[in-house]
Amino acid sequence: MRKSDSPFFFALVLAVLWACLPWQARAQVQAQPAKAVAAPPRIGVITMGPGDIFWERFGHDAIVVADPTLPSPISYNFGYFDLEESDFVTRFLKGSMRYRLMALPLDEDLDYYREVGRGAHLQWLNLSPEQARTLAAALRENAKPENARYHYDYFTDNCATRVRDALDRALGGLLKKQTEGRSSGDTYRSEALRLASPEPWMWVGFDLALGPFADRALTRWQQGFLPRRLADDLRRVKLANGQALVEDEVELLPQRQAAEPMDYRDPFWRWLILGSVLAACVLAAGQRQERVLAAAAGVFWFIGGLLGSVLLLGWAFTEHHAMWANRNLLLLSPLSLLLLPGAWVLLRGRTPSTRFRIVLVIVAALAVLACLPLWLQVNPQRNGHWIALLLPLHAALAWRFSQRTNA
Repeated sequence: MRKSDSPFFFALVLAVLWACLPWQARAQVQAQPAKAVAAPPRIGVITMGPGDIFWERFGHDAIVVADPTLPSPISYNFGYFDLEESDFVTRFLKGSMRYRLMALPLDEDLDYYREVGRGAHLQWLNLSPEQARTLAAALRENAKPENARYHYDYFTDNCATRVRDALDRALGGLLKKQTEGRSSGDTYRSEALRLASPEPWMWVGFDLALGPFADRALTRWQQGFLPRRLADDLRRVKLANGQALVEDEVELLPQRQAAEPMDYRDPFWRWLILGSVLAACVLAAGQRQERVLAAAAGVFWFIGGLLGSVLLLGWAFTEHHAMWANRNLLLLSPLSLLLLPGAWVLLRGRTPSTRFRIVLVIVAALAVLACLPLWLQVNPQRNGHWIALLLPLHAALAWRFSQRTNA
């Protein structure tokens, strides 16, 4: 019998093979390349320039997520609202508007801005893989229909602050830490007036409607309610390792519409001169011009009383907290509407009642009281220019028509 036919020989061969199998399998596993880990998404912030429509004056922004597993970058845009909602107008008037986050392909999101000529500038951020994945996952969750809506506020909770807050969470509070202690001295009022300055009616509306809430000096963190201010601050942020947060910037669309105003100043002396000239005209008008003066006074009292009523209603019945405690109510008193019957009597060349004179003096006295809060150190309101314009006019009308009543 051959050695190869020996049972012992076959058993030995099988034992050797059995002992080698695990090592052979392990070698095969080690020889195979490790399963590839998906590359992290790239995160960017896109800032859009201002537009012609009044709600586009402040600009806009969104977060861009370029995920290698998706065919195109996704834009997470917090600025969507639905004009066709049944209660949209009611919510707008009450200050309880609902905006929502939309996730859509970047090119699709840019179509509107490309069409109307609003620029778009993209800042790619230097986030760690874990930070990028965490932020992308949080945005996906936030964009679900049940999570997408939020209570919108012009200054404290808008499209830019939502972008700012999402980035700050991903950075572990680094963005707020580096911007909260700095201030340029700007206020909500100064920023709103700067951006509204191309439209006089919008400028006047903001300046009259905003109360003392809008006159507090803002930190750079608070100033991030404006997309361009946020973009500027992102360029200054440094990571823990000393590297810049913004690693690259790309212009996606040129700004074909008017650029954002960089500064705006309205000298106080213009208002004072205009108010003084109007008061002088009231006092210098002769008897022949009295009916014209009565008509002009009636228009002034109607507009002032109407605006004052809006300010009062905004304070008492809405969530527009930027309108609350507005001292322009002393200059634009709703009591002015009670003077309209007297204006009609004067227009007909007759003498109005004593009640008219009392209300007239009260309206003028309220305008005088508007001067007192200018020296308050707590919650000041910058409305000295409106006092310079309206107080002389109130005083002149009260003097002129009080004399007419006495006669």
